[in-house]
Amino acid sequence: MKLTHSCIITNDVKKLKTFYENILQLKGEIYEDNYAEFVVGKNVLAIYSLKAHNEIAPDSAEPSSNNSIILEFDVDDVDKEYKRLIEMDVETVKAPTTQPWGNRSFYFRDPDGNLISFYKKV
Repeated sequence: MKLTHSCIITNDVKKLKTFYENILQLKGEIYEDNYAEFVVGKNVLAIYSLKAHNEIAPDSAEPSSNNSIILEFDVDDVDKEYKRLIEMDVETVKAPTTQPWGNRSFYFRDPDGNLISFYKKV
């Protein structure tokens, strides 16, 4: 078994696509204005509209309500990325810190409030 995709359900695909293009410095592909994808390493980060999602699985998702999952991205330089995102006025949650298990990381939120970690094993 392989985890291949992570999908964020949102009310505004274009807004999240633009945000993730800026923070990941990757070009996202958008399909029919209701779905976007970013190839990140061997995985895909997908962004899907609530309206389209409700057509296939009504009332099974609620955008902007994540309080339990963190999207984590391994980056080359945590402190450099932190400074870059601060300059972009991204909402940060935790400044760069070296964790007891050996990762240096910081947390921030996307426009829908989803928690994201940029980290590097040190």
